[in-house]
Amino acid sequence: MVVRPTIVRLLIIVATLLLVAPLAVKAQQTSPTVHTVRVLAPHDHYRDKEYSAFIETLRSLGYDQGRNLRLVFRSAEGKLDRLPALARELVDARVEVIVAINTPGSRAAIEATKQIPIVMAIVGDPVAMGFVSNLARPGGNVTGISNISRELAAKRLALVKEAVPAAKRIAAMFNPDDPLNALQMEDLRRAAPALKVGIRFFPVKTPGELSETFKRIVAWRAEAALWLSGQSQALQPAAVKLATTYRLPVMGTQRADVEAGGLMSYAPDDVELFRRTATYVDRILKGSKPGDLPVELPTRFVLAINAKTAKALGVTIP
Repeated sequence: MVVRPTIVRLLIIVATLLLVAPLAVKAQQTSPTVHTVRVLAPHDHYRDKEYSAFIETLRSLGYDQGRNLRLVFRSAEGKLDRLPALARELVDARVEVIVAINTPGSRAAIEATKQIPIVMAIVGDPVAMGFVSNLARPGGNVTGISNISRELAAKRLALVKEAVPAAKRIAAMFNPDDPLNALQMEDLRRAAPALKVGIRFFPVKTPGELSETFKRIVAWRAEAALWLSGQSQALQPAAVKLATTYRLPVMGTQRADVEAGGLMSYAPDDVELFRRTATYVDRILKGSKPGDLPVELPTRFVLAINAKTAKALGVTIP
């Protein structure tokens, strides 16, 4: 029997397809789903160890950048008025989850979308800010981690007074663009009389304003100072140097301020909070609804004191 060349070619093509088809199906089945997650931050500060802890936790949960995760960090670089536009860009990109850092970042994300899941990271008071209806069942498309910074304001004032018991005037510095300030100020005004101190608030937005701000604080004859929690991280390194120049005991909002030479700080462990933020992203990517996930509160707090600075200032820590 003579087999025609065309029939031979056809048989070869069919055999090849039969061999290749299972491989193609297998490749399709094993190809990982690539999840898109965007982080919206007020400034670049959180690119440091906190963000590293977030990425490491995602990796431990099975997410690898470039393989099954497309993670992008977007920062307003300290210009909070840029946050709404950045949030809209993330919504237009149709990401799966938005991680919104701090109160300004969360507010911008929440105003930009009611559909895309939002995980708040270290937000001061999400209920008072109207971000969620309650902590146990936040509802809607929002959940996350609170750092209860509003509740800590009075505690931090008390610690300053304990460290500098002779202080009668304590200055409070803050970035006026942060919406959480009003709540902290209210609590500090309420706590000040019981501690027998006068308190005055000094707004400062940029490092360039710090020198004049410290002059006004000294002119008011403040004997100690503290920062309100919020958008002050970018300001505090320069503030530490000025505090040293004016020999003014200052409480910062993070341990890094103390390591840089500041007197003290008291705050939740942000690294731990970012790790927990990553677990929320994982749960949502696996199908959980954000509105069903309770907003978590910090369980570990860090009181940091620079003994060298205390000695230089003549402060005896109890």
